[in-house]
Amino acid sequence: MSVQEYLEKHLLSRKIEDAVNAAVRAKTPDPVLFISNHMKKAVPSVITKIHARQILDSRGIPTVEVDLQTNKGTFRASAPSGDVTGMYEAVELRDGDKGMYLGNSVMRAVKNINEKISEALVGMDPTLQSQIDQAMIDLDKTEKKGELGANAILAVSIAACKAGAAEREIPLYKHIAELFGNTSLTLPVPAFTVISGGKHAGNNLAIQDIMILPIGANRFDEALQMGSETYSHLKAVITEKYGIHGCNVGDAGGFTPNISSVQEGLDLVKEAIARTGYKDRIKIAIDVAATDFCIGTKYDLDFKTPNKSGQNFKSGEDMIEMYKELCADYQVVSIEDPFDKEDWEHIKYFSSLALCQVVGDGLLMSNPKRVERAIRESTCNALLLKVNQIGTVTEVFEVVRLAKDAHWGVVASHRSGETEDSFVADLAVGLGLGQIKAGAPCRGERVAKYNQLLRIEEEFGDNMSYVGEDWRSI
Repeated sequence: MSVQEYLEKHLLSRKIEDAVNAAVRAKTPDPVLFISNHMKKAVPSVITKIHARQILDSRGIPTVEVDLQTNKGTFRASAPSGDVTGMYEAVELRDGDKGMYLGNSVMRAVKNINEKISEALVGMDPTLQSQIDQAMIDLDKTEKKGELGANAILAVSIAACKAGAAEREIPLYKHIAELFGNTSLTLPVPAFTVISGGKHAGNNLAIQDIMILPIGANRFDEALQMGSETYSHLKAVITEKYGIHGCNVGDAGGFTPNISSVQEGLDLVKEAIARTGYKDRIKIAIDVAATDFCIGTKYDLDFKTPNKSGQNFKSGEDMIEMYKELCADYQVVSIEDPFDKEDWEHIKYFSSLALCQVVGDGLLMSNPKRVERAIRESTCNALLLKVNQIGTVTEVFEVVRLAKDAHWGVVASHRSGETEDSFVADLAVGLGLGQIKAGAPCRGERVAKYNQLLRIEEEFGDNMSYVGEDWRSI
């Protein structure tokens, strides 16, 4: 075949002429580079290759990472992981071989991507997110993604979302916003973990996290500064009272002083805030994770203290009285999972008091059926959104839409097992969520999310506002 015949067969002559004319009009100093890029844009992008591997998360436990390739480049994503898998969430596929990472390896999920998912998706348009996600759901054929693994499906779904944004030549958060139908882009209030307890820390504190929310900031970069400064002051407060060993950190980067009551921890945080001078511009939130210390219908706040455990059980009514005091004495504005995940009665009653935002995490597990029930029964008023509990970007959109239609708050959340992937930051902006919970302003896998929000704010400038005082109404 001659050169001329080849050009005619593939209709290249016209395309090359168009590219040259465009280069002339642009008066480009590098016509070869310009024409190359112009030709790339002329070819619709498709998924050409998907390759997965096993990597380690922030706890040193295996998770799935995916490289998805199109003619626009390679797009990488990884699946976060929690320390507890609930019965209502999508199934994380692990190998179970105790001789490999104590049973936690994910080579089956990796193999499913490299052999099954890749075959199904290669050739698809990366901008068609819902079709890509549906193809994986159809391939899996189980309700909770137990065949291929939610960790496998999610990593591919996120990578495809990034590839779709690149194909459309727009930022990831804007691509997400347009897929979701959101026209109002805002920067969320960060909920910084500053003290950790529960199963995430080796101290005697029963509740899982104490967090600070810089709702009085005017911009996200100021909010990050306020969080970082408070965190540093808290380190000094803890060191003065407990010694430097009290400044070890938990999974999410929160300090783990050997305290045994939430009031003791809140006093430390209040002192740190006072030292910053920010006062009422910073509010306090807590993640109780009460399921971890619920025994029957009682709650054991001393479950981590061997010589006290089982001696001081609290009823649901006792817990409500404690929460009332915390809201009044410490201006706690948000409480996550205040009761056991099946204790719908007490959560509903506490929510009806309208003392603070009541966030469903273990209660809901980002499961649409649980969310629908909670909306119907007015059980709580905010959703903790964990993408790995659902399994695909499209299904994340669906559960967020349920919550927003009910006028709930939505908190975009990290997991205890995180990676450097900052997708959740773009997700929070793209979906117009008022809050993001990504851990302490410390530890690389946590800070990666906050740093991405800084970049988004810088890119968008004054055209994107920080939600601040409106954190619950977004």
